[in-house]
Amino acid sequence: MPVSTLREAIQAETTIAPTSQHLYHNGRLIQDDTKTMEQLQIADGEMLALHVRDMQGSTGVPDQGRRGPPRRRPGGQDPELIRLQILGDPNLRAEATRQQPQLAAALDDPQRFAQLFNDSYDREQREREERQRQIARLNEDPFDVEAQAKIEEMIRQERVMENLQNAMEHNPEVFGRVHMLYVDVEVNGHRVKALVDSGAQATIMSPSCAEACGIMRLVDKRFAGVARGVGTANIIGRVHSAQIKVGSMFLPCSFTVMEGKQVELLLGLDMLKRYQASIDLAKDKLIIQGEEVPFLGEAEIPKESEEALEEEPRLPGPAGTTIGQRSGVVSGPQGTAAATPQQNPPQQAPQQQAAAQSFPEEHINQLMALGFPREAAINALQATGGNVEFAAGLLFGA
Repeated sequence: MPVSTLREAIQAETTIAPTSQHLYHNGRLIQDDTKTMEQLQIADGEMLALHVRDMQGSTGVPDQGRRGPPRRRPGGQDPELIRLQILGDPNLRAEATRQQPQLAAALDDPQRFAQLFNDSYDREQREREERQRQIARLNEDPFDVEAQAKIEEMIRQERVMENLQNAMEHNPEVFGRVHMLYVDVEVNGHRVKALVDSGAQATIMSPSCAEACGIMRLVDKRFAGVARGVGTANIIGRVHSAQIKVGSMFLPCSFTVMEGKQVELLLGLDMLKRYQASIDLAKDKLIIQGEEVPFLGEAEIPKESEEALEEEPRLPGPAGTTIGQRSGVVSGPQGTAAATPQQNPPQQAPQQQAAAQSFPEEHINQLMALGFPREAAINALQATGGNVEFAAGLLFGA
């Protein structure tokens, strides 16, 4: 069936003229009416989106339909066209659900979607204008060194947020959570999930793991000391040789028994280099002496590393998101806080109260008067060391 026949059928059902019918397939506008559905690769059961425009001269259509499409943003895109593109592309819809859940929830309501889209644009425009006004006020005295320093910091914060926004839009994969590389091994007959870390100089074992493996009695305490790196940790001693099973191979290995590590066993560069092991990320396997040992899946790795990520400090990001300070993982506006509403408030309340007491109430009220919630104002003051102007610039940039 050609597209022209489909348009006539739509006109018969809805009284919408073919010239006002804009048909979309997978977000692409269908323009050639002479082609058939088969030529356009439109199969049975697939969805076509109909966008109606230029209805002022049509009769039989309600007044609401004759108002035309939602207003188009100056220099921007048509909200309805964006909505249809998201509806026609599952990947775009999943991305919208992750980054803009409120907007994604309104995809089936054109008027609501257009309203949220335009409100978001207006809000960004107001924030941009407010920043410009603030810079203009500071520029009134170009010889004021302090004012120029504030302007420089505001511009820097704006560039940082712009860089963050571009990264989230064009390279969202850099904010994904990358789980560590673990393999199943056996030490002295005891099964252990070992972290493979080519950046560690030595193979490290925790005291509890050494006890469970029955090799704590072999620790040579003459090798005790303090390991220094990102922090410090106490070295209890060294096990010079014990049998470790990797895959189907039994290999002799030495272990440095160290306190303060979250992992039970860490295979370091000493062992990997000794047995000429290679980490093949394409195969997702550890290759050691020709034998391929698969890395554990995300669901199989120890939970201690996941809990450490959940407890890491977080920074505010665009559109209400939060970003892990160490891992760079982005969480949605209602990420972990929405998932555990009964647990987080008791933990966060004392911290917020202590932070609020460390800043003058007048400074907090000044930021709240700009339209920001109290919690965001306190977080911004913490991030800027109590400087109200810098905190305002950070909030407007977020």
